[in-house]
Amino acid sequence: MAFNAMGNEAMARRYQQMTGQSSSESAQRTSVNDGAPLRPITTLDLFAGAGGLSLGFHLADRGYTPVFAVEHEAAAARSFERNFGCEVYAGDIEDSPAYPDEIDLIIGGPPCQGFSPLGRDRDDESRASLNGLWKHYLDAVRTLKPQAFVIENVPEFQKSAQFAELLHLLNHDTELSAYTPAYGVLNAADYGVPQRRRRGILIAIRDVDRKLPWPPTPTHGPGSQGQVPQVTVRDAIEDLPSRTKGTDPYISGDDQHLHFGRRPRPESMERYRAIPPGGNRFDLMAKRPDITPACWLNKPTGTTDVMGRAHWDRPSATIRTEFFKPEKGRYLHPSANRVISHREAARIQSFPDSYIFEGTKIEIARQIGNAVPPQLGKALANYVYEHAFATSSDAAVK
Repeated sequence: MAFNAMGNEAMARRYQQMTGQSSSESAQRTSVNDGAPLRPITTLDLFAGAGGLSLGFHLADRGYTPVFAVEHEAAAARSFERNFGCEVYAGDIEDSPAYPDEIDLIIGGPPCQGFSPLGRDRDDESRASLNGLWKHYLDAVRTLKPQAFVIENVPEFQKSAQFAELLHLLNHDTELSAYTPAYGVLNAADYGVPQRRRRGILIAIRDVDRKLPWPPTPTHGPGSQGQVPQVTVRDAIEDLPSRTKGTDPYISGDDQHLHFGRRPRPESMERYRAIPPGGNRFDLMAKRPDITPACWLNKPTGTTDVMGRAHWDRPSATIRTEFFKPEKGRYLHPSANRVISHREAARIQSFPDSYIFEGTKIEIARQIGNAVPPQLGKALANYVYEHAFATSSDAAVK
């Protein structure tokens, strides 16, 4: 693989804090079952994006090995291939070539725009097309009969008629009824991600004769063993320069450090300066109505995240695909008068600095915002391993 999962020394310390694991422990964990080599768990990633979910499974250090991926967006497909080196089909899933045989695990996140509240401005035909893509995922399950599969989506999917249909198929379809599902909505902050990000997760295991426990045991927060504190924005980004690549405070930068941002207009800089730590557009409206957009002045209620500063000592608000636009959410730096950089957004998503993103700035932002946070993926990987692949002597989840 092209990336180093632990990255540089600073990132190593950060991941140790996130996971509660020492680097020496990770280095020593190379085999299971009394010294036998880890058997690769061959993995197919559908709707793979840039590879956040596959990275999480890799970080679990259980032998998960991606052998094929499907991703519609060309830049994201290039990112996946660059980091994992396996074959990636860049196109629509219905046009994908035949999948490899002997797949142990299928993972993926069918497009969520048709279910997400942020996608409700789509026309009915477009929404219906997106909402039905999970059926192609199940077609792969029927064909390949993996030991387990994982579906990730927005929480709203689990309230939809399509999800009810999916559960019906798992109960009544001849080929799918061999799977026992467990599902629910998880908050990524409970699994070591410095971000409050709720995701709908379904995990299904083949040929188990028991009800699966749910949810996966949190690694951070009130429900975790030892009450490990949630990872904060400070933990994730404080070591980065407060000024991004450039001059006062921006300049264009296109290298893989990704610590760059937009060059704001003078009026935008005045708005940023008017917003205090932890503040938002309501502070701007109160302090500087003269530079507040009229649409905000005419709407005195609404979300408090718009034009908001991230809090240093809390997990971030959800990182979306347009995190570089402060009018889209709480995306101002906690103390600097600027929007968070692409690198800061990637860290808040729990990507290591060594992970390589391909594409333009806009394409990379979309990949970052759409990704499954790798640390959440790692928690799912450990859960799947325990219930689908572990032997009795190797069942403890680290």
